[in-house]
Amino acid sequence: MATATTFKYVVRDRAGKTQTGTLEAADQRAVGVKLREMGYAPVSITQRQQSALQQDLSIPGFGGKVGLKDLAVFSRQFATMINSGLSLIRALNILTEQTDNKRLAKILGEIRTEIEAGKGLSETLAEHEEFPKLFVAMVKAGEVAGMLDVVLQRVAVTLEKDLELRRKIKSAMTYPVVVLIMAVLLTIVMLIFIVPVFVGMFESLGGTLPLATRILLALSFVVRKLWYVVVILGILGWQAFVYGRKQPAIRRQLDVVKLKLPVFGNLFQKIALSRFTRNFGSLLRAGVPILSALEITSETVNNAVIAEAIDDVQAAVREGESVARPLGSHAVFPPMVVQMMAVGEETGAMDEMLMKISDFYDDEVTALTESLTALLEPLLIGLLGGIVGAMVIALYMPMFKIFELIQ
Repeated sequence: MATATTFKYVVRDRAGKTQTGTLEAADQRAVGVKLREMGYAPVSITQRQQSALQQDLSIPGFGGKVGLKDLAVFSRQFATMINSGLSLIRALNILTEQTDNKRLAKILGEIRTEIEAGKGLSETLAEHEEFPKLFVAMVKAGEVAGMLDVVLQRVAVTLEKDLELRRKIKSAMTYPVVVLIMAVLLTIVMLIFIVPVFVGMFESLGGTLPLATRILLALSFVVRKLWYVVVILGILGWQAFVYGRKQPAIRRQLDVVKLKLPVFGNLFQKIALSRFTRNFGSLLRAGVPILSALEITSETVNNAVIAEAIDDVQAAVREGESVARPLGSHAVFPPMVVQMMAVGEETGAMDEMLMKISDFYDDEVTALTESLTALLEPLLIGLLGGIVGAMVIALYMPMFKIFELIQ
């Protein structure tokens, strides 16, 4: 078994109460020194070991991801503990022990150790890519203003709203995706098991087959004999898409196309506007300076077209202009958004206005996804029937020639 570098300890504090926790260090002696520096009296220090099975299961990219839900729960629990008067070290120690996500627990242990060494919370969070820039910026603003617990609650609310929006979209898209998968599977089954039954019949009778039938037979041959080529091409195509998505120029073109799609473009625009207004409003409410808030929002909006518009706004604000005026020159921002933001600037309640806009678009996204689902259901059922019907017709078209050949 390979031993880990994490040590579990039991200590007594100045009040005589027993506490437990974990620390990462080179050896037990280093842990003891660190605990005494913290004012604790060590009772026991044991090295926590990790089984070979657990190590084998630590596959990169699987089971070790810190998601938005984990961060939202962490933020809310952290805020509650700080509001109750617990120190950062003690709160992080409790969170490290009780979190279900092993990756997050390890990160929190590292953060606690770095804070013990004298680093600030936001400075430490920024060193871990699992915490998005929006999260770090809001925590930093909370530290400066002395309202860390309040800001962490706002972080939790922001993350939870983003999660709820994603949940609604996924829920609405579940049925269409299932129908599409069924259509693909049914097509593959027919090409592998049903079409070949007719091949021998067609070959023995001779004659020229209709074009639709020849195409169907060719597809069946590819799926049965060259399936590995299809799989390899699919993997390569997906890898090319992932690589291209990371290239700024290609990503921008994809985002432009997304916003111009006939039905889904409106949905993508509303989702992007909701994320922009919610993130921007959350940062302003937390006390982040407007230029920094615009910069962070541009990086987290996840749409290159809107990100470019935000960059233009940032440049205009730096020169002394308002936020709303440059937004009006970008078609991706509806007049309602521009006017409401202008009113927010005039009244000094920009953060409240942004949150109202975000709530409005959240409701719009919910209503739009429900209507799209209602529209897609019959269309997809028709698509499924059309695929099966077209294959059956292609198989039975040669029957007319078979009758002629028999005669």
